[in-house]
Amino acid sequence: MSKRSYAIAARFAGLDVLRPTDGPGAGDTFFIYDPERNLDDRHRMPFATIVTKNYGDFDASSQLDRPGIFRLNVGVSRETFRSLFSEDASHDYAALDVLMPHPVYASQSWVCVLNPSAETFETVLPLLDEAYGRRSHGM
Repeated sequence: MSKRSYAIAARFAGLDVLRPTDGPGAGDTFFIYDPERNLDDRHRMPFATIVTKNYGDFDASSQLDRPGIFRLNVGVSRETFRSLFSEDASHDYAALDVLMPHPVYASQSWVCVLNPSAETFETVLPLLDEAYGRRSHGM
């Protein structure tokens, strides 16, 4: 697990941290609020993920096939998402250390940052807190 994964796992109680070793999500990390470890699969929605590879043409704009590149993704409220980004702004989805809308899941209020620095990770912590709170309160 990466340093960022450990920081997220240590920050929040009741997490199931999944890091598949095979299949489509192999190598990626999924942070799911499931304190009893009893949610059925359709309710196991992560509030944050760390993705380490492209997913075909579907999700390749971050160019995660570059060595050492990963993307931290966080699901925030629609209000928070709107407060962070202008609807008409363009984004370089391959830029490092820049908070931006998720290249695929922005319409579902997901934000992301590639290889966040320590300073940027600190600015993302309140977004992680919100995302965790939304999941832990059933939102």
